[in-house]
Amino acid sequence: MQITMLKGWLCAGALALASLSPLAQAEKKDSFDLAWTIYAGWMPWQYADESGIMKKWADKYGITVNITQVNDYVESINQYTAGQFDGVVATSMDALSIPAAGGLDTTALIVGDYSNGNDGMVMKGSSDLKTLKGQPVHLVELSVSHYLLAHALESVGLSERDVQVVNTSDADLVAAFGTPDVRNVVTWNPLLAEVQAMPDAHLVFDSSRIPGHIKDLTIVNSQTLADNPALGKALVGAWYEVMAILESDSEEGAKARAALGRASGTDQAGYEAQLEGMKMFWKPADSLAFITSDEARQAMDSVRRFSFDHGLLGEGADSVDFVGIAMPGDQVLGDTGNIKLRFDTRYMQMAADGSL
Repeated sequence: MQITMLKGWLCAGALALASLSPLAQAEKKDSFDLAWTIYAGWMPWQYADESGIMKKWADKYGITVNITQVNDYVESINQYTAGQFDGVVATSMDALSIPAAGGLDTTALIVGDYSNGNDGMVMKGSSDLKTLKGQPVHLVELSVSHYLLAHALESVGLSERDVQVVNTSDADLVAAFGTPDVRNVVTWNPLLAEVQAMPDAHLVFDSSRIPGHIKDLTIVNSQTLADNPALGKALVGAWYEVMAILESDSEEGAKARAALGRASGTDQAGYEAQLEGMKMFWKPADSLAFITSDEARQAMDSVRRFSFDHGLLGEGADSVDFVGIAMPGDQVLGDTGNIKLRFDTRYMQMAADGSL
């Protein structure tokens, strides 16, 4: 099975569906649904499900958590936004631009990692970013690849006006780069590794240059979480138990990494290579240290500005401050009267304190 890692493109149809936020208030219940899609940083949810770890934690709090793999990343977020799931996995940019911008109050429950080399730009025949001026760049438009390109250009005094962005499906990028006419691409692993391996290919910028900007989250409906704190406790408890196993230099850890490698279309070595391109927060204290930092706040500010500049906050967004983002420590980016994305650290703090 080939890995498909649709990490963040947004189309007009997705945004239109995102505006259909559920009107009914959430209520106390005992069964919940979480959606996930294949990507190294989200594969642990499959292990949590198949190993029984999720069931163990759900049983502890007297609830049921159903974990469902959805093949289409954007569609999974659309379904969550429409109320078909109580939670989903998403990058921070997509959490902002789809459910939050669509009016659904959403909580980032778990900050799992950030890309630290798994996303990058490759040029053919040149290793000098400055020579990119006037050239086409192939990528998935309005995705984290587009975001990465903006930062790559800025690093050498260029802007998007200096290049031609060519929207290209992730399924076509590798083949396109193999043709004489396509000389510049931005993509993510494992596609990034494939284009890097081609003749005369040069990695000129990657996500390690913008640490903390491309964050991978598990997000949940804020009202559902408020009415059902057991959901937050069970999800966070299960997640960090899985993290401890995956990180460990043990037979159990090796078997878990091998299983997730096979499930994602590679093997243990391939999965571990993908993990190396990420800054994983193996412990809740690691997640907390990052998301409460100035670095995280500045990265989220950059993400929201890109989202506004590219029309991802919706037609009604008249400024970058249209959607409020509640960061830890009572800091708010944007409109305090329209907070729709919340980084709530209470449950990760419980995990760090051993009080789950």
